[in-house]
Formats: sequence, C-alpha cells, structure tokens
Amino acid sequence: MPVIECHVMQGYADADKSRLCEALTHAVRIVVPAPPAAITVLVHELSPSGYMRGGEHRTPAPALPDPSETVRRFLTAMEARDLDTARNMLGAGFQMIFPGTPPMTTLEQLIDWAKPRYQHVTKTYDGFDAMQSPHDHAIVYCRGTLSGVWPDGTPFDGIRFIDRFEVTGGLLTRQDVWNDIAEVKANT
Repeated sequence: MPVIECHVMQGYADADKSRLCEALTHAVRIVVPAPPAAITVLVHELSPSGYMRGGEHRTPAPALPDPSETVRRFLTAMEARDLDTARNMLGAGFQMIFPGTPPMTTLEQLIDWAKPRYQHVTKTYDGFDAMQSPHDHAIVYCRGTLSGVWPDGTPFDGIRFIDRFEVTGGLLTRQDVWNDIAEVKANT
C-alpha cells in the first residue's frame, strides 16, 4: 500500500489540493500496480513563517489552472467563434497542425483552411487525459467524435478525432489534430 506525503505551504485552495492528491495517486499507478483505494496521499501544510529557503521566507506560487479545463474552454470558445477569448488563451509561439497542413500560428489561418472543408463542426467528447511532460508544459489529449455540415449542406456525424495540446503556464502553445474527416468524406 503506497503512502505519499508531500509538504506545501498554506495558501492553496481545497480544489487545488484535491487536484494534487489525484495527480499523485495517478502518478503512483503508472509504476505500482495498486488500485486507487490502496494509495494514500497526505498533504501537510506549512505556515510560510515556518519555511525558509536561501535564508528567506517564501510564499507559495499560485496553482496552475487545470490544463484539461483550459483546453475545454479553448475548444468551447472556438466552436462558438469567440475568437477573442480563444486568442487570449494562446501562448508565445503557438502553433497548430491539422491533417495535411503545415503548422498554422493564427486562428484566422485555421478558419480559412476549414472553410472549404465544412460549414461548421462540433465536438462530442469521450474524455480528456492530462499529464505533465518532463519539459515545462502539460500535455492534454481530448478525444471523441465530430459532427457538422459539409459545404453542400449535408450533415455528418460520428467522425473520430483526437487532439493533443501542450499547455505552458496556463496557455496553449501547441495543438496537434488527428481525425477521419478525409476518409469519411472520400467514402460519401
């Protein structure tokens, strides 16, 4: 039965501590074949006055936003064509790669590319999976199906997709997209 103890300074919200406990539980399960019920996570909070590093008292950094929720908000904004909200969620050097495209760096490039492909598209999500990379970004996969309307007005649905996002400091820095639109369209 694995027991994980971590020490954090006071100041994190209960929801942030719950996210931390959940992430630590999942991290253990990648290595140790234990069910979640067998893993104990203990968070010990320290008063900032009882903590010093480099001879100075420190204050806790703010918790990062949940990267899965960041991705969901971005996709919701894009579907609603709320480009200002979506654009404000992009980090420096953002790029997106869709099937058969070179990297795009602006939302307008994506919209121009998509215009001859479909009138509109919506996503139904089967799930979101988030993990921290060994680098400075979190990785979020979302998967599900696409539905929408082809340029000729014919509806479509049930097309598989998976998106992979990189989230750095709460901002999106990369999006890779895979889907079966071309295969479905070729067979209709």
